[in-house]
Amino acid sequence: MNQPKSASFLSSSPVGESNEDLLLSAYDYQLPEERIAQNPVTPRDSARLLVVDSPTEHSDRVFRDLVELLLPGDLLVMNNTRVIHARLYGRKSTGAPVEILLLQEQQNNCWLALVKPGRRLLPGAEIYLEAKNSLDRQPDFILSAKILEKDEATGGRILQFKLPEGKSLIQILDRFGHVPLPPYIKESQSLAEQYQTVYAQTPGSVAAPTAGLHFTPELLEKLTAKGIEQTFVTLHIGIGTFRPVEVEKITNHQMHGEWVEISAATVAKIQEAKARGGRIIAVGTTAVRSLEGAAQNGELRPFCGQTELFIYPGYKWRVVEGLITNFHLPRSSLMMLVSALIGRKRLLSLYEDAIAQNYRFYSFGDAMLILPEARIN
Repeated sequence: MNQPKSASFLSSSPVGESNEDLLLSAYDYQLPEERIAQNPVTPRDSARLLVVDSPTEHSDRVFRDLVELLLPGDLLVMNNTRVIHARLYGRKSTGAPVEILLLQEQQNNCWLALVKPGRRLLPGAEIYLEAKNSLDRQPDFILSAKILEKDEATGGRILQFKLPEGKSLIQILDRFGHVPLPPYIKESQSLAEQYQTVYAQTPGSVAAPTAGLHFTPELLEKLTAKGIEQTFVTLHIGIGTFRPVEVEKITNHQMHGEWVEISAATVAKIQEAKARGGRIIAVGTTAVRSLEGAAQNGELRPFCGQTELFIYPGYKWRVVEGLITNFHLPRSSLMMLVSALIGRKRLLSLYEDAIAQNYRFYSFGDAMLILPEARIN
């Protein structure tokens, strides 16, 4: 995995937000447990799509209807990160079980991770991991990690992995790790590849950019044939995306940095689309954070580094005009980001209607398309 080379971008100052929009409790809603999708639909593009196409109107469609809903000249910006097998199981030297969730590579084979039981794993402790497939195990190679220190910002640990010379942890994770489905997915029969987008390319995420899970190769081909272009950014999803907001005044929330790369070719495609009057439609909140984070110093430019951008109501948009997104957890930073696009009250009203219409929520759930005509600014 490449390492950040540029300075971080922080949250920008909001304008025009209401006091209530800045309160965590204002982003709450009640979701029946049966509305939490445990498995993806098949085929992927048969998921339902709630289309928000004006400040007051919305309609119910199917995801493959994107071909009809988008216009020639529009540009879809997608996150091509690939989910790594970030959940590891091992034992201490005493034989006690240990669970590890990798979050982010710090340097060569040194990772920030959440570990259980954290309180009993002090600096200097060794953890030993076995290949998950007994046929893949080699007597002369047992993966091990040493705890170097505690990370105060996340409550995690910095782990140094001991590997054969010339090997990286990413290269062998498939042998040792498991795809880390979110904790609200408890009864899934999904395959590991169903938690990857069909265009996933660059390994590094501990969660999928779920809005992109609905695309199929056939749908992408149909979009291209209509003149709807696609381009890619990379944001490796870590604790910054799914870390809960725990402060009532959301402006006091600190986003943890996530690694982003935007190429010169992607910047050029966006500039060309805007010049011809095409609309920039981000696929997922991570694509939003990538684009808006890289544009914090003015115009969008190629970027490789960390973003800590936190978007909430009042945010001044720089690049993104429309959004494809799933339905998000209550009180999450992702709800706040979408609220910045169409308003908090409108978003909560749409969620209420989606629940009433039996939409499926969260990672394996249905999607929402917010067209530029529905934006509040």
